[in-house]
Amino acid sequence: RWLKHMMAAVATLDLAPIFAHDERELRGQPPFHPRMMVALLLYCYATGTRSSRRIMRRCRVDVACRVIVGEDVPDFRTISDFRKIHLARLEALFVEVLKLCARAGLVRVGTIALDGTKVKANASRHKAMSYDRMKSEEARLKEEIAKLLTEAKAADETEDQQHGPDRHGDELPDELG
Repeated sequence: RWLKHMMAAVATLDLAPIFAHDERELRGQPPFHPRMMVALLLYCYATGTRSSRRIMRRCRVDVACRVIVGEDVPDFRTISDFRKIHLARLEALFVEVLKLCARAGLVRVGTIALDGTKVKANASRHKAMSYDRMKSEEARLKEEIAKLLTEAKAADETEDQQHGPDRHGDELPDELG
């Protein structure tokens, strides 16, 4: 259910700057659709996967990722390059999606643990946000998203050092090849 709403939220985003960049790019194959790439990154980052190589692997086995990419799995370098090229725009888009989801009551930013307990409750007036608190919460969200994207970059750089820039990391060892 969450994936369906997240995909609907991504469909409403203004991706004109990303489309404009892709239209200027004349090299190689046509790029993956920006909505698919944004949805994939948003979903994987929200579920704790930062590494481009791990995202690529999830696209082969994780049902939600397969729904997002279909049969066209992007390479880890494509995922990493998309994030690097559109980093500033992705930060703004992620904040926008989180705000949309929070307004719709779909998510609450933070850690969620489910144990099956049902609690009957009314909305607390103490949890309602003032405009000033909303602004500070938005600033906190932006910092958290910037941290998340920095973690993703660090994970890719670490794996590039371990495996090399063009290897996936799951290849057969050289001595067995």
